[in-house]
Amino acid sequence: MSFAGRAGSLAPRCLHHLLQTSVLPAKASPSALISANSARLLSSNQHSLQEATQTAADDKAGTSWKLLASAGLVGALLCGQQWVQAIQESHCEQAQASAGSVKDKQPGRPTYTAEEVAKHTNREDRVWVTHKQGVYDVTDWLDAHPGGPNRLMLAAGGSVDPFWAMYQQHMSPEVQKIMEGYRIGDLEGGAPDNVAVQDPYANEPKRHRSLVVRTDKPFNAEPPLELLAATPLTANDFFYIRNHLPVPHVNATTYKLRVEGEGMRAVELTLKDLQTKFKKHTVAATLQCSGNRRAELNSVKAIKGLTWDTGAIGTAEFAGVRLRDVLQYAGLDAESDQAVQHIQFEGLDSDVSGDCYGASIPIEKAVSPFGDVLLAYEMNGRALPLDHGFPLRVVAPGITGARSVKWLSRIIASKEESKSHWQQKDYKSFSPMVDWDNVDWSSAPAIQETNVTSAIVSPSPNDSIEGPTDVVSVKGWAFSGGGQAVIRVDVSADGGATWTSAELNPVSGKTLRRAWAWTLWEAEVE
Repeated sequence: MSFAGRAGSLAPRCLHHLLQTSVLPAKASPSALISANSARLLSSNQHSLQEATQTAADDKAGTSWKLLASAGLVGALLCGQQWVQAIQESHCEQAQASAGSVKDKQPGRPTYTAEEVAKHTNREDRVWVTHKQGVYDVTDWLDAHPGGPNRLMLAAGGSVDPFWAMYQQHMSPEVQKIMEGYRIGDLEGGAPDNVAVQDPYANEPKRHRSLVVRTDKPFNAEPPLELLAATPLTANDFFYIRNHLPVPHVNATTYKLRVEGEGMRAVELTLKDLQTKFKKHTVAATLQCSGNRRAELNSVKAIKGLTWDTGAIGTAEFAGVRLRDVLQYAGLDAESDQAVQHIQFEGLDSDVSGDCYGASIPIEKAVSPFGDVLLAYEMNGRALPLDHGFPLRVVAPGITGARSVKWLSRIIASKEESKSHWQQKDYKSFSPMVDWDNVDWSSAPAIQETNVTSAIVSPSPNDSIEGPTDVVSVKGWAFSGGGQAVIRVDVSADGGATWTSAELNPVSGKTLRRAWAWTLWEAEVE
């Protein structure tokens, strides 16, 4: 994600991952720091610009530091690539806020029967739906609906309530306000008993109480800042959780993975097949939500999506079989069969219409012997937790977490990308001039490799450090997608006039091109 300003380009050639994390004194302007160093960090594919501020006040006892923002990183360019200003995630609004309410019946407003509503199921006759005790003509909202017209049409002539119990972001005050604009009357007798909605989230797994919950339904949460990057590997209990739908409960003994597609024979593999017929591989990989650190963007301009702090990221040691090996087992020959351009994944998590979560990655990543894409059944030496995809998930290192499909049920080799909503109308980057009124989803590619980014985890926001010292210990994490290693983190406390190079602890070791895990860093800053 990026916000405000830009860094200059490097000539005559690209260098990789000169990463600068910085803090600013109170009187320094962010733009001064941005312009002070034209090219402090480079990454593959997409780039990131974030700012952190810190106040310093000298007194007789020493120096008092107060961190105002936990962000870290400034500047990024990759030889001639253009800046993208924000990663927008359309499908999960801030639904954790109090649910919006539908206005009560009002005298003089038309009343319609359920039978009358049921006659309006197409654009020609107008598309009507009910929500609680209201009747709505949503014909003119079909094409603007973030989930696409087809999803809204599933409720045509009936109630949206069973669908909205699944996608509870619709209950946010913002969406309820939009909905009221399409209200044409009241439902005679109120909501009928036959649309009483069962809670699709009634059977969710237990989670650690320390997690900072962003939404309950679907469940999305991140660890508190003090636990983030406390150790090289993130404990399973504190690994961020990003769910789009209810968590499916899968019987591992009857589970089967179906593999099919262009130039392949269709095969079904049990979990035992995967564990016994293929070589087991282990990869330490960092997964990160595309919207990580969105709260910092919201502090500048309100945008859609979960208000993640810096914790929608985590690193684990995943074990399983290589996707490449499974594709070859099913007969895929990517070199001779040029028709296959994408590997699609489908999960077992689905909505009331049967639509499942899906995504895809390019064939080059999927079959590369150096891509290390796993079909993982273990996480940090244990079976995958329910929230993280038990019994099997994709782990695509260096690629945004949205493509690492959990509860994997199907793999498809195809000439086309996944048609899933989350591949086509979510997790894409646009100019800051693009909004919901003029967005053309087809004009932007789906995000794959993640941007380079870094964050300060200590001191925490609003921490005060008192005492007779001129030195403050600053700690954080840095990560870049595409397997590119972070090779330097610089920290400044004077607006970029001077820089301190941080001591690095790369979890991936000294590799520069298959660095799938984050780098922890620490600097003593005067």
